[in-house]
Order: sequence, then structure tokens, then C-alpha cells
Amino acid sequence: MSRDMGHQNRNNYGFAMDVVEQTPTPFYYYDMDVLHKTLQEIKRLIEGYPYTVHYAVKANGNPQILNTIAKHGIGADLVSGGEVTAAVEAGFKPSDMTFSGVGKTDREIRIGLEYGVGCFNVESIPELEVINQLAGEMGKTAHIAIRVNPDIDAHTHRYITTGTADNKFGINLEVLDEVVCHAIALPHIHLRGLHFHIGSQITLMKPYVMLCETVNRLLDHFEQQGISFEMVNVGGGLGIDYDAPDEHPMADFASYFGTFKRHLRLRPGQRLHFELGRAIVCTCGSLISRVVFVKENRNKKFVILDAGMTDLIRPALYEAHHTIQNLTSNNIDEQETYDVVGPVCESSDVFGHDYQLPVTRRGDIIAIRSAGAYGESMASCYNMRQLPAAVFHSNH
Repeated sequence: MSRDMGHQNRNNYGFAMDVVEQTPTPFYYYDMDVLHKTLQEIKRLIEGYPYTVHYAVKANGNPQILNTIAKHGIGADLVSGGEVTAAVEAGFKPSDMTFSGVGKTDREIRIGLEYGVGCFNVESIPELEVINQLAGEMGKTAHIAIRVNPDIDAHTHRYITTGTADNKFGINLEVLDEVVCHAIALPHIHLRGLHFHIGSQITLMKPYVMLCETVNRLLDHFEQQGISFEMVNVGGGLGIDYDAPDEHPMADFASYFGTFKRHLRLRPGQRLHFELGRAIVCTCGSLISRVVFVKENRNKKFVILDAGMTDLIRPALYEAHHTIQNLTSNNIDEQETYDVVGPVCESSDVFGHDYQLPVTRRGDIIAIRSAGAYGESMASCYNMRQLPAAVFHSNH
């Protein structure tokens, strides 16, 4: 279920309270003005540069979100056959799609070939050979980039680090020459370039500077062998400010793109590709919930919500932090310390430990901020719970 809402009175946190109070909880609240501003800022910063941005659909695959992003001329980054189909249906151009993932099935590869995706990001020699075989059977040429594991630690949570030698992703540097030569020799493969992705929720630019240095060395190395690439894909991973979503409603795109402008030496005619997910959609979304009970035991006070880990699994999965706000409390100056928890029968169903909130009571409406990425897309029906609705709000 989804609903579009126009102009409504907003509270101090920017929420349209008429919408919030009228919609059965829990639900996802999407501020489409924030999404539009984010997309416009990205387009402004890359204008005049040989840059292509792809939206990582895994962050949020809501059809209306996808359609909005596609209308801004952004490409799509995909990790399953289902995402390929959803992106095509939302209006993304297949030629502007990248198809990533370490375990693409034959069926998914055929879907990508049938639609004519712009690039398969290939992660192993067996995958390379299977794509070549299937493309030959279908009378097609598969456009690919080889995903390189650059062995760079982005210093994020171990579950979202992807660029070290211990991760399952990509081709290790010591065998890269062999894989590049193998790809060039295959009859149904067109090697477009190299692909990298070092992790997620990266807020310091140093890992990206290190990535640029690695890319520069590799481009020099292959150039000396007479091998050139038409494109380089540096993935995504740019983080957002989960602590202060109102002060920083947008990721630091200026520093991010500026790092690559300063440190990556593109060759003439070469394009640089990015795959941004969280940074595009995270801040526009919130999970709205209602307080079911306030419970007190010997050591703790608990705010028990009607939203749970089934609706936003990040805190339970890797102890992620989200800002929590009481949208309806009248006791703004009086604070209490609570554990903010959900109703799911798991001890990990916790949104915040020892969290400071205004005095909170049954029926208060709670916003869990920065839930636009990996909220709705990772929701489940565990405990036979219903999936929340999505509500879209804009003042324009």
C-alpha cells in the first residue's frame, strides 16, 4: 500500500503531522522533497564531468522511489534478476544498468542479456566463463567489467566491509592480469573496464583516496601492456549522518565527488561510474511507529513500539544507530532514559539502548529516522507480521 500526500502542516522535525496522525502505524514516510533535492545536487556536482551515477536498487526498491530516480536520468545498479526487471519497469534504461553480485544464476544472467544491461560486474573466472557461454547461446555479446578486490579496509562494520582480501567479493590483485587477458580472449565478451567497491557507510574520504591511488596504478600497469579501458567503476559506499539527520539531510556529495576529481587520473575518453544507494535514499525515509506500552522493570524503562526488527532490521543485524524522535510528546523539556524496543519475539529487537527521549507515553508517535535505505527493502513478515505501508509526502 502506498499513498501520496500533498502539503500539510509540518512539525519541528519537518513531518506533515496530519499525515502522520492519520496513517495506521507502522509505516514508511518518504519526504520526496528531500529525495528531489538530493538528486538535483548529484546532477549539479557531476555536470561537465565524464561521470555516470547508478542508483543501487538494493537500498530501496519501492516502485515510486525507483520511478522518481529514473526520471532524474540516473542509472541503476542491480544485484538480482528481480531488480533488473523492476528497474526496467520503473523506466531505467538498460544501457545505464550495471549488474553486480557474486552469485548470479544462469536465469539471472539470461535476464540481463535479454534486456541488454550495460555492464555485468564479474566477480570470478567461473562467472566470466558462464556469461560467455550463455551469451554465445543467445547470440549476444556480454558487456562486462571485472570487479577488483583492492584489499582496502574502509573501517566500517565487518558485515558491510567488501574490499579486503578476506571478503567474498571481487578478483584479487595477484590474479587480475590473468583474468583480464582471459576476458579479452573470450569470443562473446566485451571487456569495458574495471569495477571496485570497498564498503558501505564510509564517511571519511581517506579510503576513497587510497582507492584512487590503486586505480591509478592499475591503469598505468595495463596501459604499459597496451590494454586500455573505456570505463572505471568505483562503486559507492558513501555514508550519511545517522546522528543528525535534520542538520545534515544530505550526504557529503561535494567531498565525495571532489575526492575523485582531485585524485583519480582518467584517460581521455574514459568514463567514471558510481553506484550510490544509501546516500541517495536514506535521509528521505523514516519509519513511523506508535508507542504500545511504556514498561518499567527494576533497572530499565522500555518504550515498546508497534514497529519492530521486521520493519527495520539494521539495528538488530549489526547494531546500527538511528536517531529516534518523539513527534507528539508535550514534555519536550523533561527527558527520560529508555530502551526503545519492538514487539518481535527476539531479544535483538531493539532500536536504541539507554536512549534519551522526552517523557513518553502510550499512544505517542515515534519517528526512527534515516530509514530510507535498507528499511523497506529488507522488511520481512517474521512472526507473520504485515509489511508496513509506504506514504509519500511533498510540498510541491
